Amino acid sequence: MDTWPYPLWIAHRGAGKLAPENTLAAFRVGASHGYRAFECDVKLSADGRPFLLHDATLQRTTPERGTAGDRPWSELSRLDAGGWHSRAFAGEPIPCLEAVAAYCLRNGFALNIEIKPTPGQELETGRVVAREAARLWATDRSGMALPPLLSSFRPESLQGAKETAPQLPRALLLDTLWSGWFDIARALGCGACVTNHGLMDAALISQLHTPACARSSTR
Repeated sequence: MDTWPYPLWIAHRGAGKLAPENTLAAFRVGASHGYRAFECDVKLSADGRPFLLHDATLQRTTPERGTAGDRPWSELSRLDAGGWHSRAFAGEPIPCLEAVAAYCLRNGFALNIEIKPTPGQELETGRVVAREAARLWATDRSGMALPPLLSSFRPESLQGAKETAPQLPRALLLDTLWSGWFDIARALGCGACVTNHGLMDAALISQLHTPACARSSTR
């Protein structure tokens, strides 16, 4: 990317803490506050369906327990992912990536898909999420929609995304500047490195903005 095409303000998990994270209800709340770009976490069900959930387990945001990726989509789609937040959102379901894509494309919103694999499924999750994202955004007949930005803390997931949909932009997420991160970001063809703002200083930004290098972003 020669220039950064996405809005500078992106609603985290749909609407931050104002609504149950990673639900369509959260996207609608975020949109009502003026956001036109959103971030969400996507992993795979046991039968390979990309769906929205941050944690590897279900218990924080649904009444169920256990590893979410061990369950088929037919079960996951029936879970209440809103009641934990407040009674106003009780019964809000876990959305699949397809539903979120339809919402964003219909409204002209940009999307940052964080690939959030169940441990042990890093490469395959990256492959499937990227393939599905490319398929879904290819349905945009206007030709005006921004492609989804695929991001992940896991280089293996970004490698999988690069293998199946190299045309989609990628971003490496960083909690710390671990050894080798810069070379890996370049090898993966990342267009951004997304970090906590506290990690950024003038020297790091200068490094990221050198030619043929990933660009920088903060969160």
